[in-house]
Amino acid sequence: MADNLFGNVTRKALAATALFGVAQANAAAVFEISDTQWVSLGGGVRTSFRALEDGAGAAGDNYATDFNLDNARIYINGQFHEYVKFEFNTECVFCGNTDLQEYAVLDAIAKFEFTPAFNIWAGRMLVPADRAELSGPFYANTYDFNRTPFYPADFSTEFGSGGAGVYGRDHGINVWGAAGPGTRLQYVFGVFDGLQNISNVDDNLLFGARVAYTFWDVEKNPGYYTSSTYYGQGGDILTLAYAAQYQEDGAGTAGAPADFLGMSADLLMEKTLGGAGVITVEGEYKTFNLSGFDPAVAFAPGADCFCMFDGDAWTATGLYLLPQEIGIGQFQPYVRYTSISPDDSSDRDESEAGVNYIIDGHNARLSLFYEYGDFATKGLDYSPAAAGDEVSAIKLALQVQI
Repeated sequence: MADNLFGNVTRKALAATALFGVAQANAAAVFEISDTQWVSLGGGVRTSFRALEDGAGAAGDNYATDFNLDNARIYINGQFHEYVKFEFNTECVFCGNTDLQEYAVLDAIAKFEFTPAFNIWAGRMLVPADRAELSGPFYANTYDFNRTPFYPADFSTEFGSGGAGVYGRDHGINVWGAAGPGTRLQYVFGVFDGLQNISNVDDNLLFGARVAYTFWDVEKNPGYYTSSTYYGQGGDILTLAYAAQYQEDGAGTAGAPADFLGMSADLLMEKTLGGAGVITVEGEYKTFNLSGFDPAVAFAPGADCFCMFDGDAWTATGLYLLPQEIGIGQFQPYVRYTSISPDDSSDRDESEAGVNYIIDGHNARLSLFYEYGDFATKGLDYSPAAAGDEVSAIKLALQVQI
């Protein structure tokens, strides 16, 4: 669901030395109108094949096999004035679900960018959150990019009444920038609609913030966006970050509202080994607290509930990019483990091992991986009755963008 829903944002932006702010440059078509006015156009597609254990057959003991269109995006960026820009991206929202599928506006942002230390974005955009959310699927280091519980805007499936956003996006305003020695301290703070109606009958706003400090080479990304690997092209990276979101009455039901507080800490370490390849380590700890949440009321039959995750979770990923180019790309084997412990539901975990074939950074790559756990059977069900067996899944995936 995440921007993964978990779809992410375009990274096209003119810079002094490249069209793209991160090391992996996208060759978006750029139409220059004047020295300070331009428009860029690009797009991206992610598609996969999955074989899931015990997912088909009359007895439920056969592998379910599915081809999936996971993301299909169009990127449009531009600049009206030296300090005024815009971003407009579209997405095939919930491409694999016929009932929800629609081609919709993903991002629509008016950008007022004054100095590296102070900028303002307003419109529909990513709410400040953990690295997984801000990297999204296209700039993650694995294909299934976010396995920890979603923040409200990624957990929700609609904007407006009864929703809290889609694909990590919501309507609001963000202030962001970078300061300190070498602009190592990066921040973003925003105010958004958050959950509307259901438990939030008083129309309280959602507040989100993220602060990150880079100890080694400074990460170069547009705005407050992130990447979860640079394939060694961004230098040596060591960044620690903290993110939080809060909304009064942001979960639960009208009769039993709960205040939502979500916090996460994430770490990215990427070390180039000269001619010996690149090591990448990413980790995250996340804790959500629904103050006043009553499972007996929230999960009662017929209850209109925004029933989010309440508890703790963590994940860790290790990747090694081999230095040798084989064919048209490089192999990158990896492992990942994720553990989720809800307060009012059963625990769940997942182990993953796979290999990426990196053809052109984030612009073109293949992934083959194996997952084992109960994520596929328990899904986003955090009710006391949630149950499911641990099953295996094998996936083959392709990502391309320009």
